[in-house]
Amino acid sequence: MRIDVEAYPAAEVRELIDRGLDVYNEAKGGPLHASNFWVIARDEDGGVQAGLKAHCYFGWMFVDWLWVSPDVRGGGVGSALLNAAETEARARGCIGAHLQTYSFQAPDFYQKHGYQRFGQIDDYPPGHACIWLNKRF
Repeated sequence: MRIDVEAYPAAEVRELIDRGLDVYNEAKGGPLHASNFWVIARDEDGGVQAGLKAHCYFGWMFVDWLWVSPDVRGGGVGSALLNAAETEARARGCIGAHLQTYSFQAPDFYQKHGYQRFGQIDDYPPGHACIWLNKRF
């Protein structure tokens, strides 16, 4: 068997691997009920000022990304995005949410919203920490 490292495998290769993992996971953990969604904050001119990308599977929401433009940080936009995402996750049947952040990003923000740390890797990146948090609804 040949082992290859590829930066950009073909779409059909990615789909084959992704589906293979889904089939295995569903056989062991039950239906994935996987779905993705975005929550986007736009200003009065329609310009994107913030966004959150999430996906739901196995009854939990995972927050992939939450970004707020420096121009509107501190004004409650991040909280509004997170609250909207949690509302959407509940509507999709999720029982909780989890995410990963860095010590220089927003662990205090998430803890303020009821998230609790359940894991951490120090010096990832060097001098900082990678932090995992979760929250049951």
